Amino acid sequence: MSTDILAAQVTGPVLTPGDAGYEEETATWNLAMIGRPAVVVGATSTADVRAAVRYAAERDLPIAVSATGHGQAMPADGALLINLRRMNDITIDADAGTATVGAAVEMQALVDAAAKAGLAPLAGSSPNVGVVGYVLGGGLSSTLGRTHGWAADHVRAAEIVTADGALRQVTATAEPDLFWAIRGGKGNFGVVTSLTIGLVPVTRLYGGGIFFDGADARPVLDAFRRLVAGAPESLTASVAFLRLPPLPFVPEPLRGRLSVHVRIAYLGAAEEGERLVADVRAAATPIIDAVAEMPYTAFAMIHADPVDPIPAYESSVLLRDFPAEAADALLAAAGPGVDTPVLMIEVRQLGGALARDPQVPSAVGNRDAAFQLFLGAAGAPGMEEPLREPLFAPLRALAPWASGRRQVNFLSGYDRDAADIGPAYEPRAWERLRAIKAAADPRNLFRVNHNIPPRD
Repeated sequence: MSTDILAAQVTGPVLTPGDAGYEEETATWNLAMIGRPAVVVGATSTADVRAAVRYAAERDLPIAVSATGHGQAMPADGALLINLRRMNDITIDADAGTATVGAAVEMQALVDAAAKAGLAPLAGSSPNVGVVGYVLGGGLSSTLGRTHGWAADHVRAAEIVTADGALRQVTATAEPDLFWAIRGGKGNFGVVTSLTIGLVPVTRLYGGGIFFDGADARPVLDAFRRLVAGAPESLTASVAFLRLPPLPFVPEPLRGRLSVHVRIAYLGAAEEGERLVADVRAAATPIIDAVAEMPYTAFAMIHADPVDPIPAYESSVLLRDFPAEAADALLAAAGPGVDTPVLMIEVRQLGGALARDPQVPSAVGNRDAAFQLFLGAAGAPGMEEPLREPLFAPLRALAPWASGRRQVNFLSGYDRDAADIGPAYEPRAWERLRAIKAAADPRNLFRVNHNIPPRD
C-alpha cells in the first residue's frame, strides 16, 4: 500500500509493516492484542488525525485508535491505526475547576498537574491508563466514584474528528446527540483529540490496602460485607482474591500464595477512617496493612495495578447484591483450595453517587448495580481459549446475584459481538447509540473496538 500521499499530509511518522519503528508504533499495553495494521500514523496534532481519517475513509479502511494501549479491544489487523501518544498536553484552569487534556494524557500526569491547584480528577485504579478512554468509557473511580459519580458525568466539552474527517466541537448545547453518545460510547463515533473535564477539590484521603492470608478469606469477606453495608458515600471499598506469582516485583509476603486484599479510599478524617476500617482489621491478622492518611497523588498504591505491559485476559459482570450466599459461592469457586490461573478476582462496591443520574444525561447506564465482579489473568499471547473457562466459571457461580449487565470499560477481548456489548448499555440507550452511529459513521469505519453497529 502506497502511503506517500498520507506521509506528505502529516507531521508524524507514517509506517507500514517492515518499516523501521513499525513494531514500536503499533505496540499496545495489553500484549494479548498485538496486531498488524496495514498502516500506522503517529499523530502529532489534530490536523494529522484528520488527514489519517480522510485517508482511511477514501480507501474504506477500518480505523483503530491507540493512546496508551490499555483499551485495545481487539488486534488492529489490516486497519489504519492512529497512535495518539504524542498528543499529551494538559491545561489546568483553577478558576473554572477544569482540566483540558490531549488524547493520550495518562491519569497520573493529570492527577499530579491538578494537585498543584488543590484539585483532582476522578481517577480509577491505574496510574498509566489514558484519561480520555477511561472517561469516555464511563470512568469508574475507585477513589471518588461513590462521592462524585462517574467521571463521564464531569465532561464539559470535547473535540472529536468524525468519520468524514471533520473536527467537531462537542458540548451539551453544540452537537448534543454526539455529546451524549461519546460519554459512554467511547471510541465508536470518532477520534477524541481533546477533552475538558471538571475537577473536584480533593487533595488527600485515608486509604490504601490491607492484605490477609487466603486462609482467612471467609472472615475477611464477612467483615467487608459489614463495612459496605453501612458505608457512607465518602467511602469506596473493594475486596480482591490475589494469586500473585513468585516474582521480584511482588512484595515478598505475597509471592506465590493466595491473599485477600481489601482496598480502601475514604475522604473523611483519618480518625473516622480508622473507626470504619477497624472491624476489617480485626477480621484476621494482616500480612500487610498499608491503609493510612495519604496524598491523593498516591492514589495508585491503593490497588497497586500492574504498570508494565502484560498479556491481559479479563471478564466481568455487574451484581445486584453481594449477600452471604454470594460470598460463599465466590469462596467455593475461587477461594482457598481452588486451583486457578486467574490472578485477581475483585468485588467492588458501587452505589452512592454512581447510582444517581447526572444533570446532563449520557450513555453511561446500568447505574442501579450494587457491586461489580471483575476477573483478570495473565498469560502468553494466544491464551484466550485456555483461560476462558477459569475466567468465566466464577461469573457462573455468582449468576444468581448478577444483573446480566456490564460496564463499558470492563468489557474485554472476549466481547466481540453485539450480544456481548449491548448489555453494557440500557436497551433504549443502545438503540439511540446505533442511530447516532448511523449518522456519524454510517460505514462503521470506527469498528476496531467494542463496536456499536450503525442502525440499518
